[in-house]
Amino acid sequence: MCEVYASTPRERYDSSTRSVRLSGFVTSIRLENEFWWILEKLSAEQHLSVPQFITEIHDEVLERQGEVRNLASLLRVCCARYLERQIPDDTTSVSAVAESG
Repeated sequence: MCEVYASTPRERYDSSTRSVRLSGFVTSIRLENEFWWILEKLSAEQHLSVPQFITEIHDEVLERQGEVRNLASLLRVCCARYLERQIPDDTTSVSAVAESG
């Protein structure tokens, strides 16, 4: 199993920094390239640029929670939740198999 993960190309986990304007201030965000690629796909599906998406999610969290403690971590979790939504929910098929067994 480790071979699947150990063979990951370096460019996927190398990180890069991008600048985004949030609330009138420019901030830098450093993420692994894999997360930037996911954010590009997620943003495109929302018909937004990556900076627009980041600004929108930042502002919504700020409004709901009063602060954004760690923007990079928030973005990584957004990516994970996005990927999780891409996986079909097969809990019904699992329970159906269990009942038929």
